[in-house]
Amino acid sequence: MSAAEPRWRRLEPDERREQILACAIELFGERPYAGVSTTELAHRAGVARGLINHYFGTKRDLYLEVVRRMVTIPQLAVDRLPKGTLEERVDSSVTWFLDGISRHSKTWLAAIGAEGVDTEVARILAEADELAADRVLEATGLSDAVAHREELRALIRAYGGLVKATAREWLVRGALSRDQVQMVLATSLLSIVREMVPRIQSTED
Repeated sequence: MSAAEPRWRRLEPDERREQILACAIELFGERPYAGVSTTELAHRAGVARGLINHYFGTKRDLYLEVVRRMVTIPQLAVDRLPKGTLEERVDSSVTWFLDGISRHSKTWLAAIGAEGVDTEVARILAEADELAADRVLEATGLSDAVAHREELRALIRAYGGLVKATAREWLVRGALSRDQVQMVLATSLLSIVREMVPRIQSTED
């Protein structure tokens, strides 16, 4: 760095918001909700506490945004999948998911673990499951499927339950390795797309 270059730069609003959110993801993974203060969040992010209120509202609102970020599959993740075979797209999808939860495993586990005790979190998780069904159908080339679409979405939601349970076996119990989780999830999704989907689509309404 030259003497003429500043040591910091002014962040754009979207960048600042992402910076605060990234720090909140870290902190809520380190300690439970009650153990994190807005003062500490502001200190970790290097901002005034008022900026947290400006971008997110209350600490509760910020926490819910953390949960939403942890459990929602963004459209960008699907857009960046390779334009290859079904196997390649499925494998890349599972890799993307496992990379994400491994980086923030405690935060992700806390988010999905609050489903039965926090109604607002439960609503966010339900919305994420619905969105995930559409994202997975798109990732596997079934976005244009019209016949029996709700049954196909239900099938993917059921697969989502397998995803969470299998990830817990890896992250919490250590009973499965990451490679084994990758194999289970990729193989299961391929089986659903190749075997279950055609059977459902072949049935009459």
